[in-house]
Amino acid sequence: MDLTKGTEEEKIKRSKKMMLWFAIISMGMMFAGITSGYIVSRNRPDWINDFQLPSSFLYSTILIVLSSVALYFVKSLILKEKRSNATLLLILTLLLGSVFIALQFYGFQQILAEGYYFTGSASSITTTFVYLIVIAHIAHVVAGLIVLLVLIYNHFKQRYKAGQMLGLELGATFWHFVDVLWIILFLFLYFIR
Repeated sequence: MDLTKGTEEEKIKRSKKMMLWFAIISMGMMFAGITSGYIVSRNRPDWINDFQLPSSFLYSTILIVLSSVALYFVKSLILKEKRSNATLLLILTLLLGSVFIALQFYGFQQILAEGYYFTGSASSITTTFVYLIVIAHIAHVVAGLIVLLVLIYNHFKQRYKAGQMLGLELGATFWHFVDVLWIILFLFLYFIR
């Protein structure tokens, strides 16, 4: 495919999608680096092998998957002129993403209640890595929530319609990436101890 062909609008659309994918690849590489450090650090004598993730991390995983499912249907609802249903799903996605973050912080409280600390003399490298991975992901979810707010705003301004879905597509791609990233990280932390 020749990227130089097409209208100016088509070229801009392709370049925006490509820039998003460059960003996604960069974020993936960052998490690959952090998880690589986690794997290497498992050989340390102070590594905690019996550390269990809190149950709230599982519940948050379910919620973020549901948020992606909700967002998936928004585009087709807008194209079918079911804007109020699309609005509900956009708001539901935002709420589920917000509850995801709340459950993550509740998970930190559960970890602390078990006597595992993230910093200081009572901390361990295990919990520090868990904290680093989860906080880095939460930062990306916060960015995703901002993206969702922009999507909701533009939806209310009726900027999305047939032939004008680029913003929604880009926002949804980023949100789905953040969701898939968490599933991978959750499974990584659950199975690699």
